[in-house]
Amino acid sequence: MLLRDATLVDGAGVRPGDLRVDDGRIDGAGDLTARSEESVVDLGGSPVVPGLVDAHVHFSLSGERTVEEVAGLSDAELALVEARNARRTLKAGVTGARVMGARDVDVHVRDRVDAGELPGPQTVANCRSITATGGHGHHLGREITGAADARRAVREQAKRGADFIKFMVTGGVTTPGSDPGAVALTDAEVEAIVDEAHRRDLHAATHAHGAAGVKAAVAAGVDTVEHGTLLDEEAVDALARADVTLVPTLSAPHRIVRNVEAATAEDREKTEAVYERHLDSFRRAVDAGVRIAGGTDAGTPFNMHGTNATEVLLMHEHGLEPLDAIVAMTETAAETVGLDGQGTLEPGTHADLLVLDSNPTADLTTLHDPCVVIKSGAVVAGADERTKRAIADARDED
Repeated sequence: MLLRDATLVDGAGVRPGDLRVDDGRIDGAGDLTARSEESVVDLGGSPVVPGLVDAHVHFSLSGERTVEEVAGLSDAELALVEARNARRTLKAGVTGARVMGARDVDVHVRDRVDAGELPGPQTVANCRSITATGGHGHHLGREITGAADARRAVREQAKRGADFIKFMVTGGVTTPGSDPGAVALTDAEVEAIVDEAHRRDLHAATHAHGAAGVKAAVAAGVDTVEHGTLLDEEAVDALARADVTLVPTLSAPHRIVRNVEAATAEDREKTEAVYERHLDSFRRAVDAGVRIAGGTDAGTPFNMHGTNATEVLLMHEHGLEPLDAIVAMTETAAETVGLDGQGTLEPGTHADLLVLDSNPTADLTTLHDPCVVIKSGAVVAGADERTKRAIADARDED
């Protein structure tokens, strides 16, 4: 199938061109000539971008006011919730996601998506986030005490099929009684988690709001820092020097601040105290050249699945150029979480594509409502029924 006369938008820039899709992958990009008996769909100059990759989502959560509303669900109920949220995420144009763990359900949803039994983005999954006893996220996580127990917890996640390890080096906003700025784990526990993850060829991601926690995790060799809400100059410098990727999740506080009347009193107080500092931390990280990958924290209070593209707009509003924001939530996010062959329009990569109705570098809001969502060469969603049908028919003919 040849997608003719597109405007290609990815890390290589914005340029006119065609895309050839064959067997679920991009087989060519540029000024292409149709092959004999090849089906051709004329896009009339419509922009095409790689499918979005969300580096931080919670399929187990659905924007509830509190995590306690989910903690009592059975594993079967959680699986149904996750399947629904995976489908919503894909329909919104997210073709790849790193899912941050809830008991051991995420890996099973990942496997069903991979097998084609559930609609959803290609998924990098965790099992249980590792946290201090009574720490942030303990409701659905794995509580630890001591370095030996930390190492054991990593081994448990690897045994159950986790693609990466997530741990909570600081407190959090949405766990009652937890201080986002305070370090929750000892240096020995952090070092044991990261070392054991790397021994098993798994990347290590840390939830970290406070600067002290960020610096402790970076010193231990962590691969990604999630949130980075309260960065100081030393923390920003540490991220830049160690080339650790920051996943800022600007959507999470953005949603709470805009729903303060419905939020719990504690969530409201914590978020209002750190919101402006979070935005300032992000701007400072961008200015320092810290590597940024887009992630929404979708599922946290009022942060609904299917609104993932908001993160691209927020990253632009607070420091990134439009194309850089798109790349952060496509190519950089894919590389960061280990989704090889996603996030670009290069030949040989997965044909995970969004057809849009206007140039996203001029109007990022167009990402909210893709005309067509394509995963592995197949049309899976979109608002433009005529274009969807034309692409689907061309694929079937080939």
